[in-house]
Amino acid sequence: MNAEDRASNPAGATRWLTILPVAIFAALGTVFAFQLFTGEPGKLPSALILKPVPKFTLPQIDNLAAGGKPVPGFSDADLKAGKVTVVNFFASWCPPCREEHPQLLDLAKDERIRLYGVNYKDEPDNARRFLAGFGNPFAAIGADRSGTVAIDWGFYGAPETFIVKGDGTIVYKQIGAITPQILDKIIRPKIEAALKAD
Repeated sequence: MNAEDRASNPAGATRWLTILPVAIFAALGTVFAFQLFTGEPGKLPSALILKPVPKFTLPQIDNLAAGGKPVPGFSDADLKAGKVTVVNFFASWCPPCREEHPQLLDLAKDERIRLYGVNYKDEPDNARRFLAGFGNPFAAIGADRSGTVAIDWGFYGAPETFIVKGDGTIVYKQIGAITPQILDKIIRPKIEAALKAD
């Protein structure tokens, strides 16, 4: 429709301006839906993959002990100490964290790796109750009460799990709960690859 036609037919021009945004929105929705339902579940692109872990220091959870000893917090330096580490972001208020916890307890049995936890925006009492009730698979747990460390890690929402090589390079990010299938088909093979690369 040219300018003269629009001037002589204002209703047609208005209809065209109404349809255009709807058509653009529908096209974008189709692209987003395609991207959402294709590819590897639980994996979204992360700018941190193959990059060093962000600089951070997380204190321990107040009064949390295991085997009569305080469970320490940790920092980025601990993730560069030469051993593959799995870092799991969890919270007591997170239902999927409860669902994945048996898989973390199983993963903690692998003595070739370390399993560290980041307790995200949680109260110490609640975190202690959660770990007392479900078991503590973590060798160290950092308390990220403000959520600022999670932001630096590109965190989407609990639970999330990262695999970190011994030099502190992030090699994999899992978004969402680790199911038994994800543990066996994705997490364990990614850990094996990281161990071979170290």
